[in-house]
Amino acid sequence: MTTIPAPMFSFPLAEDAVLIPRTAAITDAYHELVAENSERLARWEPWAGKPPVLEDTRSFLETSARNWLDGSELPVAIAVKSSGHWHLAGALSLIISGYTRSAEIGYWIGADYEGRGLITIAAAAVLDQAFGPLGLDRVSLHTDPANERSRAVARRLGFVEEGLLRQGTAFPDERRDELVYGLLAEDWHKRAAG
Repeated sequence: MTTIPAPMFSFPLAEDAVLIPRTAAITDAYHELVAENSERLARWEPWAGKPPVLEDTRSFLETSARNWLDGSELPVAIAVKSSGHWHLAGALSLIISGYTRSAEIGYWIGADYEGRGLITIAAAAVLDQAFGPLGLDRVSLHTDPANERSRAVARRLGFVEEGLLRQGTAFPDERRDELVYGLLAEDWHKRAAG
């Protein structure tokens, strides 16, 4: 498990967990986490179906950082402190459409960190930004109908199941259905007030 330097900028999630920018500065640790989890992630994510290449990981993180700067993405990673060292645990993205004032959220977590609630609290922090400073009206979440863990996160966060996209996701050897969930700013604000 590759450690990362103490983050220069972080958003606290818990005593031992923070969100950090997902940039090329974390390439080695991010690549290692993806490689360790690629077989598990490939069940749900088309991008995880082939072994990761370090240079592709670096390029992906550089693109994420550029997207952040141009306002089209909020790319973050979850870092967890253990034995005095920071380690990456997972990642989230908010792909933003300024024109429609909407976004799509995506996330994944490493197997060693599953079941700790990190994705739920990290996604809630990202949604606070989406419906706060970013001024978005709607966030969608797409997942495989069989991915019960992802569906449970969506429900905990107040997303409403809106429909099924038949064969909505292209995997290398097949197309799969995709469930679409939606969350409106007004729903998020009511939930926060309650």
